[in-house]
Amino acid sequence: MTSAERRAPRAREKVTPPPPSNSSDCLYFGDNLGILREHVPDESVDLVYLDPPFNSNATYNVLFREASGEDSAAQIYAFDDTWHWNIESERAYQEVVTDGPKKLADLLQAMRSFLGQNDMMAYLAMMAPRIAELHRVLKLTGSIYLHCDPTASHYLKLLMDAVFGPTRFRNEISWNRSHPKSHHKWIFPNSRDVLLRYSKTDQLIFNKVFAEHDPAYVKKAYKYIDEDGKRYRLLPLLNPNDNRPNLTYKFLGVTRVWRWTKSRMEAAYKSGLIVQLYPGAVPQYKLYLEDSRGRTPTSDWNDIPQATGAESLDYPTQKPEALLERIILASSNEGDVVLDPFCGCGTAVAVAERLGRQWIGIDVTHLAIALMKSRLRDTFGKQLSDYKVAGVPEDLESARALALESEHDGRYQFEHWAVGLVDARPAHDRRKGADAGVDGYINFIVDDKGKAESVLVQVKSGHVQRNVIATLKGDMEREKAAMGLLITLEPPTAPMRQEAASAGFYVPEHFPNRQYPRVQIATIEELLNGHGPEIPNLGGALFPTFRRATRYRRPEGKKLRMM
Repeated sequence: MTSAERRAPRAREKVTPPPPSNSSDCLYFGDNLGILREHVPDESVDLVYLDPPFNSNATYNVLFREASGEDSAAQIYAFDDTWHWNIESERAYQEVVTDGPKKLADLLQAMRSFLGQNDMMAYLAMMAPRIAELHRVLKLTGSIYLHCDPTASHYLKLLMDAVFGPTRFRNEISWNRSHPKSHHKWIFPNSRDVLLRYSKTDQLIFNKVFAEHDPAYVKKAYKYIDEDGKRYRLLPLLNPNDNRPNLTYKFLGVTRVWRWTKSRMEAAYKSGLIVQLYPGAVPQYKLYLEDSRGRTPTSDWNDIPQATGAESLDYPTQKPEALLERIILASSNEGDVVLDPFCGCGTAVAVAERLGRQWIGIDVTHLAIALMKSRLRDTFGKQLSDYKVAGVPEDLESARALALESEHDGRYQFEHWAVGLVDARPAHDRRKGADAGVDGYINFIVDDKGKAESVLVQVKSGHVQRNVIATLKGDMEREKAAMGLLITLEPPTAPMRQEAASAGFYVPEHFPNRQYPRVQIATIEELLNGHGPEIPNLGGALFPTFRRATRYRRPEGKKLRMM
């Protein structure tokens, strides 16, 4: 096998077409390893943030239990936060050992000898080639932040050392979440995540960032108040370097080596910014609280709570925007490229957009892609920069390919994509067994008091016939749904259309002059061509598919994107 063959994506990996050359921002659907290799050039990214799926709620014993299997470990689905040792893990391991960087290959062999073939080793085997690719795409001035759980952080640090080099390690950042993850009687509950920060070279971008002062610190440090009621503190004016003859002079009767020149000292004194508490005391200068940019954060980030309230999108692994804001401000500049290869609900993407960065987001689930599109639309509205989505079906042929590929996952990827075409909320996730014939819901308001009705959505990718409509009508009765919608890949038969028509019309109680077919059929081809179903939007009030993100409005005169 040649080196090129080893680097080629596997047969079951979905290779996505590159976005148009004029696109600076892009969401990719697919396995990030193949996308990184095929579509992200060498040294093209300024900052990488990744929060890879990991079974952080599992016990130590479960993680290290021997396991085997044949399912694809590359298919990590939303809310299924785990990895398993199987044929894909074995392939990833062999690829690194036979064709990866020598230090990484040697390390992975040693880890397997120590850990054996279990979920932890599967996680490391799948992460190793991805870390190598992320190193490749980083610019020489770039940095990477790997967000992980303390259960695996020490192993991941070894992988990062092998790829980036131990001298490129910059910080182990501890993020203290507000809610502990476990309450076992034999351990202290864990409320800490780890972020491993590395740079590609010593010539890295690193901007000074500031955090809000603690109120107790403000009260203690800024204890002086002037005649206008403004708080300030007194700071020393002495130079730490005693060998500065040009800064050695007498000021207010005190001879010292000063920080400032004599002319600057005199000007500050005339402005009332220098204070001598008593004759002969060393003068000090005033720092007003309003002029302080805040405190400099350490590697212990205990001031950023989890995403709650209006910011929360009800996505289990959502990270707060304040966390990503600190990372992006510190390690990139406006116009730089930020990459998140496990972007989930898109916090890194949304913050990068808000801070005027270019961005690349990658995820392996259509559910996540749909959520990110919704989040960007809700947050930025008309101010949203143009972006592309690559890897999702755009025609009937690619939709058929997705349906065929989804057979490896019970067709859930196809269903999640299809319900997204009509902005429906997915009705289930793959771990909960049978779906009772419901694949999605669309809710709408029917009166001025907020009463809601629902459209039950069902997706079919295979052969369809009349009994499918009969089943849908039965599901509507059971779910007490006002309407039903069948999305089908194959064209409906004439008997199916007759069965749908026999359901009659839905007539809103408060809008008797409006009527909608109670059971509707929409083909994938029709939806791709922009012909959607007739769904009530009474008073312009449809419930959102996903929880709405808070709207961001850029300051007047501020450009959203600096190029």
